[in-house]
Amino acid sequence: MDKLDKPLESWREELSPTQFQVCRLKGTEHPFSGEYYATKTPGTYHCACCGAALFDSDAKYDSGSGWPSYFQPVSAAAISEKEDSSHGMQRVEVLCARCDAHLGHVFPDGPRPTGLRYCINSVALKLRPRDQAS
Repeated sequence: MDKLDKPLESWREELSPTQFQVCRLKGTEHPFSGEYYATKTPGTYHCACCGAALFDSDAKYDSGSGWPSYFQPVSAAAISEKEDSSHGMQRVEVLCARCDAHLGHVFPDGPRPTGLRYCINSVALKLRPRDQAS
């Protein structure tokens, strides 16, 4: 996958204010407020910034956290991870591997088979339903 590198101002022009705040400035949306936290539509979740495929609905589950949660990405190459010690917490940030968009965080308290919980901001995603995947 080719790396996509754009100046911050280009992202500001292309994204909504909320998408820019979350994806480029590492913000977060309020729990239970995002478009996809309760969605059960089969499909693939893509990066809202660059369109890269990130998560499949088959790996989505209700974690009770208020954000869309997945136990694995579509592939290990789809995301990158980075230590995050912001807000006085030790967490692992999840980024789009193609454009470095902040997606959310991953925690070691998820279900089988991985035991991981990828807790992702809805605004960082765009669902492509299976019946529209072509």
